[in-house]
Amino acid sequence: MKTAEIAQRYLDYFEKNGHTIVPSASLVTDDPALLFTVAGMVPFIPYLSGDVPAPYARAADNQKCIRTNDIEEVGKTPRHGTFFQMLGNWSFGDYFKEGAIRYAWELLTSAEEDGGLGFDPKDLWVTVYEEDDEAHDLWLRLTDLPEERIQRLGKDTNYWSTGLPGPAGPCSEIFFDRGPAYGIDGGPATDDDRYVEIWNLVFMQYEITDVRSKYDFTIVGELPNKNIDTGMGLERIAFLKQGVDNMYETDQVRPVLDIAVSLSGKTYGENHEDDVRFRVVADHVRSSLMLMSDGVTPSNEGRGYILRRLMRRVIRAMRLLGVDGPTFADLFAASRDAMKEAYPVVASDYDRISQYALAEEATFLRTLAAGSENLDASIAATKAAGGDRIGGAEAFLLHDTYGFPIDLTMEIVEEAGLSVDRDAFDTLMQEQRARAKADARSRKRQLADTSVYRDLRAKGETVFTGYTELETESTILGILADGVSVPRAAEGQIVEVILAETALYAESGGQVADKGTIVGPGYALEVLDVQRPVPGLVSHTVEVTSGEVGVDQPATSLVDAVNRRAAQQAHSATHLVHAALRDTLGKTATQAGSLNRAGYLRFDFSWGQALSDATKSEVEEIANNAVRDNLEVTTRVLSLDEAKAAGAMALFGEKYGDMVRMVDIGGPWSRELCGGIHVTRSAEIGLVSLIGESSVGASNRRVEALVGLDAFRELAAERAIVSQLTTSLKTPKDQLAVRIAELAASLKTAEKRIAQFEAKALEGRLPELAASVSAVGAYRVVAQSIGTAASGDDVRSLALQVRERVGAGAVVALGAEVAGRPVVIVVTDETARGAGAKAGALAKTAAAALGGGGGGRDDVAQGGGTDVAALPAALVAVTSALETAAA
Repeated sequence: MKTAEIAQRYLDYFEKNGHTIVPSASLVTDDPALLFTVAGMVPFIPYLSGDVPAPYARAADNQKCIRTNDIEEVGKTPRHGTFFQMLGNWSFGDYFKEGAIRYAWELLTSAEEDGGLGFDPKDLWVTVYEEDDEAHDLWLRLTDLPEERIQRLGKDTNYWSTGLPGPAGPCSEIFFDRGPAYGIDGGPATDDDRYVEIWNLVFMQYEITDVRSKYDFTIVGELPNKNIDTGMGLERIAFLKQGVDNMYETDQVRPVLDIAVSLSGKTYGENHEDDVRFRVVADHVRSSLMLMSDGVTPSNEGRGYILRRLMRRVIRAMRLLGVDGPTFADLFAASRDAMKEAYPVVASDYDRISQYALAEEATFLRTLAAGSENLDASIAATKAAGGDRIGGAEAFLLHDTYGFPIDLTMEIVEEAGLSVDRDAFDTLMQEQRARAKADARSRKRQLADTSVYRDLRAKGETVFTGYTELETESTILGILADGVSVPRAAEGQIVEVILAETALYAESGGQVADKGTIVGPGYALEVLDVQRPVPGLVSHTVEVTSGEVGVDQPATSLVDAVNRRAAQQAHSATHLVHAALRDTLGKTATQAGSLNRAGYLRFDFSWGQALSDATKSEVEEIANNAVRDNLEVTTRVLSLDEAKAAGAMALFGEKYGDMVRMVDIGGPWSRELCGGIHVTRSAEIGLVSLIGESSVGASNRRVEALVGLDAFRELAAERAIVSQLTTSLKTPKDQLAVRIAELAASLKTAEKRIAQFEAKALEGRLPELAASVSAVGAYRVVAQSIGTAASGDDVRSLALQVRERVGAGAVVALGAEVAGRPVVIVVTDETARGAGAKAGALAKTAAAALGGGGGGRDDVAQGGGTDVAALPAALVAVTSALETAAA
C-alpha cells in the first residue's frame, strides 16, 4: 500500500465520520516558540488552548512536520526521520476518550477492502497513563485486546504537554509488534525496537502552569473544553504496510537511497555504517526538498541554518561513501519524483528549489576544500613535531569555522596515521551546546503566555478598517499591563489595548505597524506598536499620554496620515521592484522576504550572484516607468485556489487562510497575495531609487531602495555633492569620474614613493642598530625603539637584517609606532633558540607591557597594544626576560 494511499484512506475514513478535512499547514510555523511545525498539533494550538474558537467541532489532517532533535539517530533506527507526516484527528469539545479509541481501533483493524488499514489485532499493543483507569477500561470494553496487552506506563511516556504553560493531558499509545525476529518479548514497556509506536491518542483536558520540566508542572484546572489530539505516523504505517524494515525503504524515500547507492558504487545491506549513511542521505534530501518547497533557504541562522545543516550532512555522508563530487542534481530530482504525487508543489517549484540546492552544494564543496587545506597543514605540523594526535581545539575550529564534520576529520587524520583528541573535541561541543540550550531556554522564558488573550479573542475578531479609513470609532474591549488584564490605566503607563475595531495596521507581511493615536473621553494614547498576538486579535501597545483609560470606554483610533501615505508608497514600490526583477532576471527571482516602512523598502529575492550595475539600472528604470505609467492598483478578496489560478504570487512561508487578498498593479504584470496597504495608482509612489544591493546567503540577494520624498531628498543631496566636486576640482560633472580616478592614482603613486623613502631611511639605521648589541648571558641582544614606521612588515624586515649583522645568539626586539599604535617585532636565530629564547614568548611579554596581545613562531613574532608611551618599558621587559632565562 503506497504512502499516499494510506493517507487518503485515513482522511476518507474520518471525513465519513463527520470530520472536516484540513489541509496541511506550512512547515514554517508562526508560533514564536518554534522554528518549524514539529508536531501535528502545532497548527491547532490556538483551538486546543481555547485562545481562538475552533471553526469546526472535529477535524482530520495529514500535517507535514520537521523535527531535528533526534538527528543523530537518523538512519540508525527504523523510525527516526527529520521530515515526517503526521495523520491526526481532532475533537474540540466534541467526542472524547471513547470516541478517539473507537475510531482508532476501527480504522486500524478494519479490512483493506472495507477502507481500513487491515492490521491484525493480535499484533497490536496499547499503553495508557498509569493513573488513567478510564482509558484502560475503555480499551477492554471497546476492543478485543486482552488485559496483558494493555500496559500502564508513567508520566514520562504517557502524559502529554508541550513543556510550556498551556494544554496537557494523559495519552494512550498504540504499538505494532514486529515479532521475535526484531527483539525481546514483553510489550512496549521494554522500550525495544520490536514494538513500533504507530498512533498516540492525547486526551487533552487540563491546563498546566509553573512548568519546571516537561513532566513536572502544576495542573491549574480543566480546559474550557475537553479535546482530542491524535497523531499517527504516516511513515511508520507505510513501512509496516509495505513489508520493509524501516521508513527509509518506503516508496517516498527509497528512490533517493537507490540513487545514492548508484552514485557510490556500493551495495545497500552489506555494511552497517554505509547503510546508515545511505539512509541519512535519503532522509535529509527529502527534508531539504520539503523545507525549500515551503520557502526556507539555506543561511547561517534560524530555519535556514537547520536546512543548511541537513544539506551539509548529505554532502558529508556522500563523501564518506566515496563520492567527492556534486550529487544534488540527481538526489533532489529523485526525491521530487517520489514526493510530487502527494505534494505537487515540489515539481511546479522545482526550478527555484534546485537553484538553491545546487548553489548550497557548490558552496559547501568549496568549504570542504578550504577545510581540507587547513587540516592537511595541521597533520603536517603534528608529524613534523613528532606528535601522533591532532588537538581537540583544532578539530573543533575546523567544525565551527569551516563546518568541517568531525567524522570526516577523524577519517582523514586516521588515514595519515594520526588520531584526534576526541574527548577534548566533545568537551568543546558540549560547552557550545550548553550555551545554545541556555540561550534557547532564555528566549523561551521571554515568550508571552498567549492564554491571557483567550477571553478577549472569544469576543470576536478585531475588525480592521484601515484599508478605507484613517479614523475609526470603537470600544475598548480589554487592557493588559505586564501580561495581566486590568480594568484601567493611568497617565504615564505603557499597556496593551484591545479594540473591537481599529484603523491602525498591525505589523505583518513585511510592512511595519502604523503610527498614530487612540483617543476617547478624557484620555489620549500614543500608539507605540500594533501586533497580532493570536490569530484574529489586534493588540495596540500604547503609552497613556493624558488622562485615564478604562475597559468599555469609547475609543477612536487615528492613523498618522503622513506616515501611512509614505508606508503605502514603500509597500507598492516593493511590488514594482519584485515585478521588475522578474522581468529582468526571470521567473526564478522570487521573493524571500521584505521590509516596508515609510520612505524605505528592503527586498530579498532568490538569486545566486551579484547584480551588475547595468542590471540594477534596468530594474530601477522598469520600476520608475511603472510609476510614470500611473498603473491602476486594485485589490480583490477571493479564495486561495482562485488566486493561485489567476497567477498570484505568494510569499513562501507566509500563512494564508481560505480567503486571501490579491493586489494587482497594472493587471497581471504585478499580481501578489498581500494583506498590506497600497496606493490607488502607481504614480502616487513618486520615485524609486535603489541605494544598495548585497548578499544575504549563498542563494539570496537583497536590494534596498528609498521611495517618494525620501528618494528625492537622497538624489538632491547627491546632486549637491556633485556640484561641490565640480567646483572644487574645476571639472565638468560628466568628467568627474575620470578626474577622481586620476587623483586616486596619483595619490597611490605618492604613497608608494613615500613608503620607499621611509624604508630606505630605516635601512640607513641598520649599522647603528647592529652596533647597539649587548651581551645577556649566551644571547646577543638588540632592543631598540626606531620611532615611527609605515608598516609592521618594514619593522620585521629591518629586524631580520639586524639579526644577520649581529651573528650567532642574536635576539632582536625592535619597537615602533605604526598607524598610531605600538608594535614590537622579535626575531631570534637558531643559536638563541637552542639556548631557550623563543620569539613568540618574548613578543607576548612585550605585548603585556603595551596593554595588548601577541605571539607567533619561535623565530619571528609580533606583539602590539594601545599604549605607545609604553614601548620603552616593553623593550626593557624583553631584556629582563632574557636575563632571567640566562641566569
